[in-house]
Amino acid sequence: MSDRPLTLMAVHAHPDDEATGTGGVLARYAAEGIRTVLVTCTDGGCGDGPGGVKPGDPGHDPAAVALMRRQELEASRDVLQISDLEMLDYADSGMMGWPSNDAPGSFWQTPVEEGAARLAELMRHYRPDVVVTYDENGFYGHPDHIQAHRITMAALEMTGLTPKVYWTTMPHSTMRRFGEIMRELHADMPEPEPQAQPEPQPEPEPAEAAAPAEIGLPDDEITTWVDTLAFSEQKFDALAAHASQGENIFFLKMGKETFGELMGMETFVRVKDSTGAALPENDLFAGLR
Repeated sequence: MSDRPLTLMAVHAHPDDEATGTGGVLARYAAEGIRTVLVTCTDGGCGDGPGGVKPGDPGHDPAAVALMRRQELEASRDVLQISDLEMLDYADSGMMGWPSNDAPGSFWQTPVEEGAARLAELMRHYRPDVVVTYDENGFYGHPDHIQAHRITMAALEMTGLTPKVYWTTMPHSTMRRFGEIMRELHADMPEPEPQAQPEPQPEPEPAEAAAPAEIGLPDDEITTWVDTLAFSEQKFDALAAHASQGENIFFLKMGKETFGELMGMETFVRVKDSTGAALPENDLFAGLR
């Protein structure tokens, strides 16, 4: 047991998600000699194609997009010095309400037990000390993020392993600052992806028309604040490696200095722990070393 390196496993939905929410911790802990394992659940085939062609438009080839995004993910992995990359390669389900949600073989249509069983095998192999994924709303309601949450929590139950488990989040103070920066840069800039709303459904009932779950958390509800400022350039470069999706990665539009100011702290909610480490904490591995 003493010869086994401390291990972080991050379970993400698409290529580029690893950089957005956890690029800092992946780079920081890799630099500290911790084994970093990235599990990417989908192929990203619902992303933009060459020239920015959108899913469903003429010329959009999901298989070609998936191949391109795999290559970009490998480049991001190199930037972040991720030890191990595992692809579950489910078909990207697209945004909530898209027809691709219902496609056979999409991640959203995959039984949770099936995805969880595959992830459980990876957990048994790597035996992570820390597992990071999304909350039950997938942070902002994307079906593949929600499904990644579901299979991660189910896989943990299947294995009986007891790592520290975290869900990514963002403090409301950072969300406000992000909005300010966006307005300072470009008054006409589209809203950032985390604020995207699901497409309207036909004739919603009043309850369905209510606002979706609020994104992020009040600052005082965040349990874990990890300083990754020293690795913010790596995080920026990892995001930039996903060049085909640049139109959708709004963080890249602010430049490295502003990016570091806004994204140099990564925040989480600790949901499972057997170490007794005090909260709030500033290290995902508090109590483990």
